[in-house]
Amino acid sequence: MHSYDVRIWSIRKRPSKVAPFQLRWRVAGDEYQEKFPTKTLADARRAELLTATRKGEPFDTETGLPVSEVRERNRTSWYAHARAHAARKWPTAAAKHRASIAESLTVATMALCPAGKGRPADDVLRRALYQWAFNAGRHGQEPPEAEAKALAWVERNAPAVVDLDNAKRVRAVLEHLAKRQDGKPAAANTFRRRRAVLSNCLRLAVEHELLPGNPLHRVHWETPKAVEELDVRSVATPSQARALLDAVRAQGPRGAHLVAFFACIYYAAMRPEEVSMLSADQCDLPTEGWGRLLLAGARPQVGSAWTDDGKPYEERQLKHRARRAVRPVPIPPVLVAILRAHLDAFGTTSEGRLFSAVRGGPVRSQEYGAVWKEARRKALTTAQVASPLAAIPYDLRHACVSFWLRSGVSLAETARRAGQSVAVLQRYYAKVLDGEEAKMNALIEQGLAEHDDGATGP
Repeated sequence: MHSYDVRIWSIRKRPSKVAPFQLRWRVAGDEYQEKFPTKTLADARRAELLTATRKGEPFDTETGLPVSEVRERNRTSWYAHARAHAARKWPTAAAKHRASIAESLTVATMALCPAGKGRPADDVLRRALYQWAFNAGRHGQEPPEAEAKALAWVERNAPAVVDLDNAKRVRAVLEHLAKRQDGKPAAANTFRRRRAVLSNCLRLAVEHELLPGNPLHRVHWETPKAVEELDVRSVATPSQARALLDAVRAQGPRGAHLVAFFACIYYAAMRPEEVSMLSADQCDLPTEGWGRLLLAGARPQVGSAWTDDGKPYEERQLKHRARRAVRPVPIPPVLVAILRAHLDAFGTTSEGRLFSAVRGGPVRSQEYGAVWKEARRKALTTAQVASPLAAIPYDLRHACVSFWLRSGVSLAETARRAGQSVAVLQRYYAKVLDGEEAKMNALIEQGLAEHDDGATGP
């Protein structure tokens, strides 16, 4: 704890041959002292403490020293602090977030390390930091020789955390966070994510009294605006979506297996990682009418280095949902029929999942991405292939949500089915909602006409 209740007494001489001059002071009621061989040294030390009090600096109640001195004595290197921060976050962070933390800290650390003679090559340094220093799952393992040498260099040359209490230095780090490896500007969301990781790391340094405050707050930085609206050019019409699904189906056995995968994204607004997790016991598929899916989890793809079990994917709860939360999604008869046909033709995996990769395990993005690319080439015109129209499978989800909104489904119900908040839905699909103004006006006018009692005005 800190205290401003400080009293410093005059130097007094004690019967000692080694250090007869004693400096005493009190912090929050507790007395502290230091002994010196000469009065000159004692007076100089007393002057330092008095200067700290005149500056309005708090004193640490555990050591009795000015906070700035405690911070200086506890000089922790940025590398050690960042490494500890990554390890602290590891147990509770999702695999993708672990990788994101490591990537952000790697960029920041490379920016803080000095350039010039002796610095390892950037590719080696980046690999050493990302794959070893900030991957807590590998902290007990020995890195390859080149990476080990690079990390030893970082350990010797990284600045102390307290040295980041400098706006100019922090601005230089932000400039690196705002760039890609090729020097071009990074996407706005990428910069925001990196800055958030850096800010969290610096806040922890403040908590540990390694910094007086978060230096990011002293840097005026125009954060680029992220694109938060749907690109309507990417939204496929129902006829285009059906043509794309037909083109998937036409790609032999693999396409026939994946057509239901893409259909779930288009007709149920599912995320690919949710489709990957779909099992037969979550599907209510009647012979007639609407069915229902009870979505209970997701299986996002991520590098095996970032998961606890070494698998290239992680089974997690639904996005933005608590563990064991279930999202029921009604599905139209067309999707019911597609899923029933899929189960008849392919059955399920040993785990009961509907979809699997060619060699077993979850369907990977590289696999379904290649099928989708070929489907676009066959189903779309040359101009459409070159456009953003359904450029990636996830665009089918946007097409589904857009179709629901244009069909008159309420914002709340659309958000519930899609697993999003109403606020995000309003912001991201603003252009879709704006296009419905005339339709909504007509509905209001119709309602007013039905309740018109002959009044002619106010």
